[in-house]
Amino acid sequence: MKRFSAAFLILMCVLCLTACREDRGDVTAKPVIYLYPEEETQVTVKLDYAGELTCTYPAYDDGWTVTAQPDGTLTDAAGQTYSYLFWEGVDTAAYDFSQGFCVAGDDTAAFLENALSQLGLTRREAGEFIVYWLPQMQDNPYNLIAFQSDAYTRTAQLTVTPEPDTLLRVFMAWTPLERPVELPAQSLTAPARIGFTAVEWGGCRVSPSDL
Repeated sequence: MKRFSAAFLILMCVLCLTACREDRGDVTAKPVIYLYPEEETQVTVKLDYAGELTCTYPAYDDGWTVTAQPDGTLTDAAGQTYSYLFWEGVDTAAYDFSQGFCVAGDDTAAFLENALSQLGLTRREAGEFIVYWLPQMQDNPYNLIAFQSDAYTRTAQLTVTPEPDTLLRVFMAWTPLERPVELPAQSLTAPARIGFTAVEWGGCRVSPSDL
């Protein structure tokens, strides 16, 4: 149903191109996963994805196993360090726009700063989210935005071992619009970040014709 893209730079690399819709399904590009244990911890992350993985970094070999530091630095078995785990894939998920926000393009940066704070992202995490999405959104007359939970977590289930005390997943579906629309506003909340915290953020750009 949709053209997907979702989250931002592989460490030290240039931003990837926004993924295009393919006949085989919808492209979910660049969700990223941060891990913040309270002390140095070996962590395994597995993704049960209702689709086909097309790219991962570091390589997904029946899961990721890394040593995570409290500041979020991840180190693999070869000694390579990362800021987060990255994946993309192809699926056929459908997203809910019955509630959300219609935001003028010029107001997108301020809207995202406020919304992502309410959804529990840190300033650094939100900044990385905004740097990826803002160039695609700010020049549109309007953007229809709805943060997803149920549909996304059904499509891409995470298993983190040891289990985090707090799991925070933020996923934004949006589409550009020529004219504003009215819809009920979503209530944006987040759990308190307590103990070992795992965070994922992403998003998808939906074609207006698919709404």
